Amino acid sequence: MRRAFPFRRRLFAAFLIASLVPLLICSAMLLQIFRLRLVREARQEMAEQLDSVSLSMDAAFAALEEAADRLRESPLLSLALSGQGTEDTAVYRELFAATDLARDYASFDLYDLTGRWRYSTRQAPREAYLPTDWGVLSAAGSGASLRFTACEDAADTASPLLQAAVLLTDSAGQPAGYAVLSLYHSHLRDLLEGKYGVQDDLILLSRYWRPVYCVQPSLASALAPVLRDRLLAGAELGGRADPFLYAVVRHEASGLYLVLQRPQVFTAETMRLLYTVSLTCAVCCIAVSVAMSLKLSRQLSRPIERLHRGFGAVERNDLSVQVSAEGRDELAELAQRFNDMVASLRQNQEALVENQRELNAAQIRMLQAQLNPHFLCNTLDTMKWISKINKVPEVALMSTDLADILRFAISPAEFVPLRREAEILQRYIEIQRIRMSDAFTFSLSLPPDLADCLVPKMMIQPLVENAILHGLEKVRAGEISVEVREAAGMLRVTVLDNGRGLPEDMDLSPGREHVGLCNVDTILRKHYGGGAGLELRNRPEGGAAVTAVLPVRREEETEC
Repeated sequence: MRRAFPFRRRLFAAFLIASLVPLLICSAMLLQIFRLRLVREARQEMAEQLDSVSLSMDAAFAALEEAADRLRESPLLSLALSGQGTEDTAVYRELFAATDLARDYASFDLYDLTGRWRYSTRQAPREAYLPTDWGVLSAAGSGASLRFTACEDAADTASPLLQAAVLLTDSAGQPAGYAVLSLYHSHLRDLLEGKYGVQDDLILLSRYWRPVYCVQPSLASALAPVLRDRLLAGAELGGRADPFLYAVVRHEASGLYLVLQRPQVFTAETMRLLYTVSLTCAVCCIAVSVAMSLKLSRQLSRPIERLHRGFGAVERNDLSVQVSAEGRDELAELAQRFNDMVASLRQNQEALVENQRELNAAQIRMLQAQLNPHFLCNTLDTMKWISKINKVPEVALMSTDLADILRFAISPAEFVPLRREAEILQRYIEIQRIRMSDAFTFSLSLPPDLADCLVPKMMIQPLVENAILHGLEKVRAGEISVEVREAAGMLRVTVLDNGRGLPEDMDLSPGREHVGLCNVDTILRKHYGGGAGLELRNRPEGGAAVTAVLPVRREEETEC
């Protein structure tokens, strides 16, 4: 027969899966959760840093707005730009006083209506003239808010990165000149430095996503087109495959976009390192799991294999097999119980062999014992013919009856019909009448419908014999009757006599007197159970009644 998938392999696979699958899943989940958590914390920190940058820029542009308002309100500066005689010292004093709180954020230059540079809070610009019909001067107005214009080349750190201009008017409201606010690379660096992490890069982009400022100008020039293309394509800024994270916020006062760039928490190289470490740990865990699974599966499968071999030996009737019980676990207890079972089987087999030997001996003795009754029957037949020849009828009748009784007794049938039992009983009565010179009378009441009921062989004769030998002793006119009847599905065979009755202390236990009664009672109880047996009582009018109680069974029922 083909064996199923080996138990040891199934155990090994189960242990391996149970130990590795949760470990690998947990490792992968923990790695991803750790990465996502760090990314979330990094994005939150970048957002906080951008908020700090925005607040600094809000403060700076508020100071620039206030300085612009002071410049508009200064009549001295309007007169100086109108060409009226004003000392330069007074003009510079007024210019520096008006921009005192904002010079850290920008440089201030004054131009006349023709676009010619006149005054500045720093050295003279490279170009002494600015066009008035386009550029920053053309965008100047008298409004309260400043409109900043971004530079064309963010890499040119010598030129202003952001410029805004305000129109200055005289007391009559007529244009007198321009005040230009210029934010250089150094201004923005001083303003924004320290507001974000050292590993981050802050990039300022115009409303058209063109580079305005970055500590590394080349980075801004290279990154701005990429970010603009991603924005137009609707793609995510700083995806998982990107080496950097990005945070973007729009500064309303200047119209600029603040972009903060930070390296990914886990770069590709870091991820490769983590995967390598995880793979190494997984390989180590696999090796440990394999070793432990092999050990555990071996510890569980070996006792079962030994039990399997032991059962195979028992099937081959090898009861000398023993299974070693190692340890103190349930499998060791099972092996010990198997050994106890085999020992019990061995003892039972030995007992069966001994019982069979005794049975064979008993059958031999029984066969030998049957030789003597056959010899006696033949001898009795010889006595019968001699008695007839010598005209002694009583001896001939007794020999005939005794031979019939002996043949009936040694017949192989264990159960016989009541009519046959009654015939043998009549033979016995004839012998006893000859012996006792007709000292008693005998009657038998057997209903025809009960004549075919089966009863144990030689059941009634011992009861009648007991009544003759013990009950009718010293009784001149003895009476013995046998009554057979059925009650509640039970057959009741009663032997009545008018003798001296049963003794008060009569006991049917083995080894006592009245061996015949004891044997009949034992036979009935062993064949039919506790509901069968002998019932003993003394009759009120004198004498005894012995009733054999047994189930009603007929010949046709036995044949079926």
